[in-house]
Amino acid sequence: MTAVTVQCCAPIAREPLTEDDAAELAVLLKAVADPVRLRLLSMIGSHAGGEACVCDLTAAFDLTAPTISHHLKVLRTAGLIDSERRGTWVYYWIIPSAVARLGELFTPLAEPASV
Repeated sequence: MTAVTVQCCAPIAREPLTEDDAAELAVLLKAVADPVRLRLLSMIGSHAGGEACVCDLTAAFDLTAPTISHHLKVLRTAGLIDSERRGTWVYYWIIPSAVARLGELFTPLAEPASV
């Protein structure tokens, strides 16, 4: 009887997460686990010029300004976005390295695993 090698899907990680990495990623995942926050992150990331004014974000939701501010604070505290006050308005932008960290978690490696 000969052994058969079967091609399977590519693994999504080179090695298991360390306890510290898992804790860091859990904070990011919790932040985007809410549909409003996920949409806010998407809107900020796709906004022309790479940053979005809070005045442009609030109109897209049927939520109060304090609720939107809370969701933005959660994203900011998680390290996914940063902000700057300019006069009356606050402008937000994505922190690419943090968002890329989330993407890397779910990006398969190039070659499928052999079974």
